[in-house]
Amino acid sequence: MTNKPILADYHISRSLGFLSEFDAQHVTLPRELEPAVCLAKRMPQLIPTGRVRAHIDQLGLVDLTEFCQQAHASAVKMAMVHYTFMAQTYIWGQTEAVHFLPPCLAKPIHQLSKVTGQPPILTYSNYVLDNWRKIDPNGEVDLSNIEMIQSFLGGQDEAWFVLIHVAIEATAGKVLAEFPGVIKAASRHDGSTMEAGLLKIVDGWAEINSIFDRMPERCDPYVYFHRVRPWIHGFKDNPGLPSGVVYRGVDEFSGKGQFFRGQTGSQSSIVPSMDALLKVNHAADPLRAYLDELHIYRPPNHRRFIEDVHASGDLRAAVVASTQGGVKEAYNECLEKLAAFRTKHLEYAASYINKQGKGGTGNSTEVGTGGTPFMKYLKKHRDEVNRQMV
Repeated sequence: MTNKPILADYHISRSLGFLSEFDAQHVTLPRELEPAVCLAKRMPQLIPTGRVRAHIDQLGLVDLTEFCQQAHASAVKMAMVHYTFMAQTYIWGQTEAVHFLPPCLAKPIHQLSKVTGQPPILTYSNYVLDNWRKIDPNGEVDLSNIEMIQSFLGGQDEAWFVLIHVAIEATAGKVLAEFPGVIKAASRHDGSTMEAGLLKIVDGWAEINSIFDRMPERCDPYVYFHRVRPWIHGFKDNPGLPSGVVYRGVDEFSGKGQFFRGQTGSQSSIVPSMDALLKVNHAADPLRAYLDELHIYRPPNHRRFIEDVHASGDLRAAVVASTQGGVKEAYNECLEKLAAFRTKHLEYAASYINKQGKGGTGNSTEVGTGGTPFMKYLKKHRDEVNRQMV
């Protein structure tokens, strides 16, 4: 990281953070993908019919070999958004879940996943990072000027849930922009510069937390649980799919059920990046294994950023050794803001999931969409952050 201080090396920016750099309104997909895109955008109208699978089964199989070789990364990502939304709808869109994907979905998703470097399932990047656009192209990326591109049922609650995350990701760009300077200052034991950078990170996290506080404004817990959450379950550790999901037509999988984790905010790279910078240690236990497993669901460049930050020296040790008056306080404030975010996440997990009614074919209220025991997971990692104070 000290040799690569430019965020652009990782396709990250101050203005967008980990959000995709492309303008979705200007991404053009080839004509052969038009039927798939049109069908995907009709999911909110087709799901209520109770026959959405029959509509998807009529979709023709498109070989994306040439597209994957020649298309711009932005086009590949947008295609993945539409196809993975249809795949989730196919599995969860009727009364009982099905344990397979038809070739018209399975093969394109598998081909696209080889290019994106992520598992062939709806991930956080498909759901959030690549699934938004500005209403006013010249305006800012904030909640007053962004909209969701692809949805399942549509409506305010589903959109708000996604767009809160989009706004958080954009705001996090200010935080990430301070990483290179703080890391360099730590390597030089420059306490003054460390303190200044850490205080800017504190300010950025204050903004992030204020956005996160707004989740209940337009996303109701009951509606979230019954109309938003059902579509983002995964296949791993899910009682509704004990044999996983068969990707029909994908030779590499040999007809065997696949087990992939569902879309979850824990696949965002913001918090893991902060953990890496602040050198927050998470104990080696089953919950840590869940955290490590989610790493492969992130875009490769985001994984590389986290890994490079983690390998970039020891900021915490530099803070402990510093004689600069306010550097320890600034470091602790960063931890406090990170812990506050995790506490709020824990509160939302309780009200939006744990306290809602049980039932359905997806994960229970004790397990998150990623297939993890989230209440225990969130408490543990919040407490580990608090223990890092110096």
